[in-house]
Amino acid sequence: MSDATQLDVQVPSQSRGAAMSETVFRWSGTALVGTVWTSATLFGLYILAFYAGALAEGQVSKWNQNLPGLYEPHAPAATSGLGLHFFAGGVILILGCIQLIGKVRARWPALHRWIGRIYVSAALLAGLGGMTFILVVGTIGGRVMDIGFGLYGVLMVLAAVQTFRYARARLVSQHRAWALRLFALAIGSWLYRMDYGFWLLLGGGRGHTHDFHGPFDHVMAFFFYVPNLLIVEAFIRAQSSASPKFKLAAAGLFAGATGFLLLGTYYFTKLYWGPAILQRLGA
Repeated sequence: MSDATQLDVQVPSQSRGAAMSETVFRWSGTALVGTVWTSATLFGLYILAFYAGALAEGQVSKWNQNLPGLYEPHAPAATSGLGLHFFAGGVILILGCIQLIGKVRARWPALHRWIGRIYVSAALLAGLGGMTFILVVGTIGGRVMDIGFGLYGVLMVLAAVQTFRYARARLVSQHRAWALRLFALAIGSWLYRMDYGFWLLLGGGRGHTHDFHGPFDHVMAFFFYVPNLLIVEAFIRAQSSASPKFKLAAAGLFAGATGFLLLGTYYFTKLYWGPAILQRLGA
């Protein structure tokens, strides 16, 4: 068989493989994004219903029901910073889902820009509010948690600034990449609770202590946002990659993350988020 004939046979096969990997990558990415949107929106509503609701009722001590040490009655600056963090965090979770919808960006660019300004401002406030709390009173988990959560706040502020900077410069691809990184960080507080819930259920809470000084607690001080950034980097790079193997590997990663989030969203909505939201709506 001649080289020309071999080329004619190989090219269609390679094209079919590339097309298949692109289709799998696109659908797995869509499933992951849709799951994240749904779950993050529910968690954002829960944050506003529970934490902002407790603040509005003057019952800020309720914050300590979920995580001890959040409300410090003798440190008003810390309480204000954390309240700002919770409120802004709920806003960016909800608005972030809207900002990532391509049809909204295409059909209503002015709306996208205005929501983007609110979104970036809320992200800055969430990052700065959390860092204020850490600097004033520190976290319950001590130095390791201080470092992990402090780095999270710094990255949140950096991503917000970069997202806004590239939008102003009209560098669309860089702007979208940083917007995705910002959203990956924004969902960190949601994943923190979900990861702990799964670990308590499946691992019996081994390595976790009531004062958050256990080995699992030390890992979680970073784990609630580092994997998110790795997944979003894989998504960003796979979009511009021509390698079918890379796209399929990314699709497998997305499928695993989607399954984890669907299961977690179901149980958390049933046991925690849903009741708190419904109670606030009926109040």
